[in-house]
Amino acid sequence: MVEFKRVLCPVDFSESSTRSLAHAAALARWYEAELTVLHVVSTFDSVQVRTELGSPVQIVNPMPREEVLREMQQLLDRAGVSLDAHLIAQAGDASTTIVDQALTTRADLIVIGTHGRRGFKRLLLGSVTETVLHEAPCPVLTVSPHTGASSSDVVTFKRILCPIDFSPSALQALGFALDLARQADGRVTLLHVIEWLPEDEPRTSAHFNVPEFRRYLVNDTKQRLRSLAAAESPAWCEIDDVIVSGRAHREILRAAEARSADLIVMGAQGRGGVGLALFGSTTQQVVRSAACPVLTVRGVSQA
Repeated sequence: MVEFKRVLCPVDFSESSTRSLAHAAALARWYEAELTVLHVVSTFDSVQVRTELGSPVQIVNPMPREEVLREMQQLLDRAGVSLDAHLIAQAGDASTTIVDQALTTRADLIVIGTHGRRGFKRLLLGSVTETVLHEAPCPVLTVSPHTGASSSDVVTFKRILCPIDFSPSALQALGFALDLARQADGRVTLLHVIEWLPEDEPRTSAHFNVPEFRRYLVNDTKQRLRSLAAAESPAWCEIDDVIVSGRAHREILRAAEARSADLIVMGAQGRGGVGLALFGSTTQQVVRSAACPVLTVRGVSQA
């Protein structure tokens, strides 16, 4: 059974932080986990700055650590977090400090917003969130600003979409999806995308029957998905399966919208072993565009 005993939630006092903190608190409450809230600043020391060429040097005093901690407590109050949380304010590089803190506290889950205080115009590539996704030692839950819930009292994962390509990380993600659905008495939809675009479909020839091979792929996938579902106890949660053709990230996003998914749970690496560092990967595209939170899980061999 999947268990989250230590949840780490980095915050930057943005509206996105309020949403991610609400989700972190909900998961910590469900699993009776320890919640650590982290804020990273560049420095707590005084800094000399020169506003214009030739102007005198000015001394800028960053916000003291104690005041940062007070603001963090106020953020918890705005997010409706009633459980006790361990508040940490550290100086350093944001992504490096978050990953180091996850390692130090042996976090089972990182919950982080996809939009920071500077917005999201650069998309995800090169952002703190992408670096954390790539380097985190544990699953990462990314929370989009499109997510409606801003209070931990209303966060629920009853409709979960789990894309399956039968890779190790996807199968690992399935375990997380089923356990989260069990917690909420919800439903898991298993989605497999056959990446064979209609506009790119080769012509039927005497040597290769395309329609027949497509039917074979669909039937084979149905059997594999049903075998996965049958292996799980019916008492856990409701499970259904969907098979579609197209670009994986587009079909995942389309299925999540059509089913009003509360959460997407997916592997960080696909069947080809392609990691999150590759621009344009399915996982990155989904994290960038999803209107609901996305839980990214690595396979056991990739941990």
